[in-house]
Amino acid sequence: MNTIDETRWRQRFDHFTRALIQLKLACSKDQYSVLERAGLIQIFGYVFELSWETLKDLLLFEGYDSKSPRQVIRKSFELEFVSEENCELFLDALLKRNLLSHTYEEETAIEAERLIKNYYYPLLTAIHNRLEQKLNES
Repeated sequence: MNTIDETRWRQRFDHFTRALIQLKLACSKDQYSVLERAGLIQIFGYVFELSWETLKDLLLFEGYDSKSPRQVIRKSFELEFVSEENCELFLDALLKRNLLSHTYEEETAIEAERLIKNYYYPLLTAIHNRLEQKLNES
């Protein structure tokens, strides 16, 4: 544990917080135009990246060096930063994030919207809340 690692994870958490606010706003709509739906999916993509990168920085601060998103998610579950249920959902989101980039296919984009609003946004919010709790403990 060192000050640089602590600063890094706190800064990344701040970025994650700001991005999650944008995703919350994007999820608040009932109906989307094609461009709005594409925007929702794009915002989800960078919030998802920030979520696992924030966990990666926290793990590094805690003394664990995980490289890949899958390693980070699994280690985060092991250390109880992510619940078992959310770990499985997080891994599902990891698998589907490439699929979600095909917003030009309307059926895929509509399915992405459903997954983001019903499953992945609540997941990212739960992870954020756990990380905020961890931050307040230190």
